[in-house]
Amino acid sequence: MSTLAPLRLLREPWNTSKGNQSNVTSVGSSTWCQGLNIPNEFFLTLGLVSLVENLLVVAAILKNRNLHSPMYYFICCLAISDMLVSISNLVETLFMLLMEHGMLVIRASIVHHMDNVIDMLTCSSVMSSLSFQGVIAVDRYITIFYALRYHSIMTLQRAVVTMVSIWLASTVSSTIFIIYYRNNAILLCLISFFVFMLVLMLVLYTHMFALARHHLRSMSSQQKQPIYHRSSLKGAVTLTILLGVFFICWGPFFFQLFLIVTCPTNPFCICFFSYFNLFLILIIISSVVDPLIYAFRSQELRRTLWEVVLCSW
Repeated sequence: MSTLAPLRLLREPWNTSKGNQSNVTSVGSSTWCQGLNIPNEFFLTLGLVSLVENLLVVAAILKNRNLHSPMYYFICCLAISDMLVSISNLVETLFMLLMEHGMLVIRASIVHHMDNVIDMLTCSSVMSSLSFQGVIAVDRYITIFYALRYHSIMTLQRAVVTMVSIWLASTVSSTIFIIYYRNNAILLCLISFFVFMLVLMLVLYTHMFALARHHLRSMSSQQKQPIYHRSSLKGAVTLTILLGVFFICWGPFFFQLFLIVTCPTNPFCICFFSYFNLFLILIIISSVVDPLIYAFRSQELRRTLWEVVLCSW
């Protein structure tokens, strides 16, 4: 994937000066620095799976009026963000395949403009996806710790304002990134945003898990039944999966941003850059896994999903 390259800075971050070319050549002979040759067909397949999966989530939420609440609206927005990741990947991959097989010939200027559009769509979807994962964590935190006041705190109006604000902020920030993509300050802002979301989710979910353990311990002592350890283990596994998937899928992408800022000419960093396609695959995998974590755990949504699949409208 080299012609229509999303986030071209991340694919070739060391080509900013002639002096860096010798570093690229010196490390290029290393076997492990060759990166991974991932077929375009694999990107296409993974993007299609993510697109269909998240499209079903959106359709199920829109269909069932019982799911018309702030929590499910946030999940719906997360699914739309993941759909945008899939769409940008699909559009790019389709053009790549057509151009590679000589079925499509486009002028270089048009390719450049298409590259900018795909870059902005990708950046916007990345920012909104991370934002809505953080908002879902906050919403669940309010549900648990302020259960009696939840409907007065998380009103539909505030939910709509939150969603619109995230989409606007994501669009503006992605545009700024495309315009100033070689500015280290912009990259540091993106890195800080990821770290903030990671810490936010870690603190909120850990606090929620600690409260659940406390309640289970109280119930276990009153009923004198061995339910505490099993439930705690299940909660710990869920928390580990949630935060683990988030870190594994998004961490390498933002770690590359950090390396671009700190060591763009270091041989180790250059080798790390060559695996960008793998990091992109992990982000697309995140869009496949997100519905399993945030949406399909709801029995009501699963029931509606089956109705959508069976076309029982």
